[in-house]
Amino acid sequence: MDMLDLTLLPTLDDIVENFALLDDWDDRYRYVIELGRALPELAEAERSAANKVPGCVSQVWLATTVAPGPVLRFRGDSDAQIVRGLVAILLSMFSGRPARDILAADPVAVFEQLGLKAHLTPQRSNGFRSMVTRIRADAQAALADPI
Repeated sequence: MDMLDLTLLPTLDDIVENFALLDDWDDRYRYVIELGRALPELAEAERSAANKVPGCVSQVWLATTVAPGPVLRFRGDSDAQIVRGLVAILLSMFSGRPARDILAADPVAVFEQLGLKAHLTPQRSNGFRSMVTRIRADAQAALADPI
């Protein structure tokens, strides 16, 4: 199965810029939902226990492939609209990047820069951290066992 075509999602810089243009949090929530709608749905086979992210109140799946480098590509999905948008933000941040860059990145700082930490429920914030933990674990595993 091909990994997510990143051209379907804006870059992280575009997301940050678009957030800055939206004054109202209702508009920002709508934008996050829009980002989630841009994600292709995962194939049923990818909605497996191995791809399920623990620690999320909503159901969240992340499928990872590793290419030489190692470079990681992610596909993701959720059964909740806002969380699906958070998955899209994380994929914009991490998919197609080398494992070392993934481990060096500070997604929590981006999360705070976008104002999401202050405007999401604690459960969604915890879910975001669970997704980051999973992505970092995949990057760490790719470095430990390079292709």
